[in-house]
Amino acid sequence: MSKMKGPAIFLAQFASGEAPFNTLEGITRWAGELGYKGVQIPSWEAGLIDLTKAAQSKDYCDELKGICADNGVEITELSTHLQGQLVAVHPAYDEQFDGFAPVEVHGNPKARQEWAVQQMLLAAKASRNLGLNAHATFSGALLWHTMYPWPQRPPGLVETGFKELADRWLPILNAFDEEGVDLCYEIHPGEDLHDGVTFERFLAACGDHPRCHILYDPSHFMLQQLDYIQFIDFYHERTKMFHVKDAEFNPNGRSGVYGGYQEWTDRPGRFRSLGDGQVDFSGIFSQFARYGFEGWAVLEWECCLKHPEDGAREGVEFINHHIIRTTDRAFDDFAGATADEDSNRRILGLS
Repeated sequence: MSKMKGPAIFLAQFASGEAPFNTLEGITRWAGELGYKGVQIPSWEAGLIDLTKAAQSKDYCDELKGICADNGVEITELSTHLQGQLVAVHPAYDEQFDGFAPVEVHGNPKARQEWAVQQMLLAAKASRNLGLNAHATFSGALLWHTMYPWPQRPPGLVETGFKELADRWLPILNAFDEEGVDLCYEIHPGEDLHDGVTFERFLAACGDHPRCHILYDPSHFMLQQLDYIQFIDFYHERTKMFHVKDAEFNPNGRSGVYGGYQEWTDRPGRFRSLGDGQVDFSGIFSQFARYGFEGWAVLEWECCLKHPEDGAREGVEFINHHIIRTTDRAFDDFAGATADEDSNRRILGLS
């Protein structure tokens, strides 16, 4: 049997102020009726979860799990993508990222970061109270504005940046370790952890911390033109989460990887609903089956063209089709013959 679980759905792109997407009961009923078996919950959506209460009360967490179970789904992970982003923000992005935090810390980067760190610590405890073993987040970024080396990066800048990033995250990683939860960074443009090399730099700066892991999303690798199949070969031992998201890359004579500041519909690299893009999901699911991936296959819907509810509906069948039930025997076992050491030596001409 396959060790991968699914299909599940990340609720961030669907939560809203309108029913059924404004309450945990409503949105999980909707997801369950579509055929999803799990939901990944964005912890900043107050209509779905009270993160502080979840960190303090196992009874409250049992209530949340009960609501989900009544609708045929379970909670796969919590997400702190927005809060994790605020653990490390370069001043150039202060005003834009203030929107990720409460109004009372706007215009105060120090207070905003302290709030973000506290949110991460709450998320560790909430994950434990919910019986979860992995958590999704972003790393934030101090170096992203220097991603393209012009002007030249001065010697030591990258090392200093990753040391500072690690210093900010190590207390959080330790808190997750205390709760028995893996912290999975989505490898994503705009973050200092945006490819394999940068993950390695961060992991080394964190002393190969046992809770430092990866949320794998091939759509971001497609847009970088990175080999997302080989990425699994390199990092499968550190990959604990999987966002199933599609993308396409169609460069032309006017723009390429960087996109020309165009809107998503006009960029050469675009996010698409599952099956509408170019990502080789057969290859990805095969690689995960090869390495015995035990996490959830979680749809993250983002598409510049298709309606989200259509993408969610289609995603169930797509993921179910791709999850591989692994075999318990070799395909050519029927032709096998019993043997012992003596017969093996005779076949080799040794006796």
